[in-house]
Amino acid sequence: MNNLSTSDILVFILYFILIAGYGYWIYRKKKKASVTASHDFFLAEGSLTWWAIGASLIASNISAEQFIGMSGNGFFVGIAVAAYEWVAAIALIIIAVWFIPIYLKNKIYTMPQFLKTRYNETVSLIMAIFWLFLYIFVNLTSILFLGAVAISGLVGPEYFHVVMVGLAVFALIITLGGMKVIGYTDVIQVAVLIIGGFATIYFALTIVSEKFGLGRDALAGFNTLLKEAPDHFHMILSKPDASSSQEYISKYLLLPGIAMYFAGQWIVNLNYWGCNQYITQRALGADLQTARKGILFAGFLKLFMPVIVMLPGIAAYVLHKGGHLQVNGMDSAYSSILGFLPEGLKGLSIAALTAAIVASLAGKLNSISTIYTYDIHNKYFKKKAAEEQDVNIGRADEHKQVWTGRIVAVMAVLISLLFTWNDLLGIKGEGGFTFIQKYTGFISPGVFAMFILGMFWKRTTGTAAVAGLVTGLLLAVFFNNYAVAVFGHETWLYTAFKTMEEGKEVYQIPFLINVGWSFFFTVLLMAVISMAGPKINPKAFELDRSMFRLSPSVIAMIVITLLILTVLYAKFW
Repeated sequence: MNNLSTSDILVFILYFILIAGYGYWIYRKKKKASVTASHDFFLAEGSLTWWAIGASLIASNISAEQFIGMSGNGFFVGIAVAAYEWVAAIALIIIAVWFIPIYLKNKIYTMPQFLKTRYNETVSLIMAIFWLFLYIFVNLTSILFLGAVAISGLVGPEYFHVVMVGLAVFALIITLGGMKVIGYTDVIQVAVLIIGGFATIYFALTIVSEKFGLGRDALAGFNTLLKEAPDHFHMILSKPDASSSQEYISKYLLLPGIAMYFAGQWIVNLNYWGCNQYITQRALGADLQTARKGILFAGFLKLFMPVIVMLPGIAAYVLHKGGHLQVNGMDSAYSSILGFLPEGLKGLSIAALTAAIVASLAGKLNSISTIYTYDIHNKYFKKKAAEEQDVNIGRADEHKQVWTGRIVAVMAVLISLLFTWNDLLGIKGEGGFTFIQKYTGFISPGVFAMFILGMFWKRTTGTAAVAGLVTGLLLAVFFNNYAVAVFGHETWLYTAFKTMEEGKEVYQIPFLINVGWSFFFTVLLMAVISMAGPKINPKAFELDRSMFRLSPSVIAMIVITLLILTVLYAKFW
């Protein structure tokens, strides 16, 4: 670890001791309270406060792909990439107000359980298996790979595999303690993430200020970013024309201006935050008021995430442009900035990055355990336990269920390490952020269509759900790979733009536009199929206005978030 000073190493060791010690204390406290039910292990039922739920949501969300990928996009495009974070804040308001009451009223603990309750066993089983594969082979592998790349870039590339194993073991230790341990250690993880992140950007701005001859002044550094990279401070990119450069077209393909706000941006965010086991799981064990406040608190924290994960990329761009920093590709922007940091702070930044990675890994491992145990093992390998679970989930062979979950978590880690060790999935070639977006983006239209229609349209049938899932996937693949060849590069549906792919000149439709149209036609098909069924499906959820009534404190949290968002968009439009 030649790149780290003694103070850096001590800061990181202090972080590790703090997290491990606090997690162990929470675990011992839980055991003394005789709370050993499987429901507590998987959901921490009733034991997470609203601020712990909110912090845990953010900890699970922010990981290596954000620090590296979003910082890299900040380097390449600029503040427009903050749309992913700021739209997420509105998406979380929607989830808190309309989605969570439906989940809690119907005692939904897993996303496959939702599909079984609302549709049928077939849809539930298909998606349970699919989510397990997605979480293990896409999420775990990419986070481990990106995390190891980022941290080994600071401590030395020869430590790549050591770092990878260390991250996996650290996350596994936290996971084995259950959701309560994950939830409360996530509070510290988020604190470390935010403190380390803000400290990093503060020093990055002072470095910018210093390099441009303005002394060590963070505010002057930020003004320098505005002056030297004005094109990086626009939220909405205008549509390219004949005079646009290839670089600008590539930016627009990534973030297609105002059009993305009417298309895929909402589907991606609402699907991620509202129909995603390792996200919603934090709130599913709480009462409605606590769950709502926790989700809204997460939305409030999302407003500040671009400062931590995107602004360093813009700082790296300005320093690179001015000849003060060598950045080898946008994905190295964040680690390049960290190389400037003083002793001690580099250790804090590595701790912040580790906190983000470990918390995200632990959340996904717990969700893998929960889906397998509740939706596969208990139903198909232990029918007696499943029958007891349907009556009283807390009585079905509690200790064996917990140990099943723990064994599954260990197996998931071993499989992900096996596939990540020599990058068998080609994550490096595609880029971690692109790798995740590509595979999750293909299924978002169909999955979100199933959930949104299942919640709010009583006529939706199980046949329509299966058709929607398949159609959403096929349409996403079609629009991404074949639409231009079939319909041409300019239609009333889309405009495809010329770009380079694997050394060849091709036309490409912006990814978020693809997602939007895939969702639209999937919903249309599901509606047509459902019209052939009864006016009210027997499995439809009962909705009433009281479910969606908001307390004054919840309304206040929503208003504050929306006001801040309005100011941000007014400033950087």
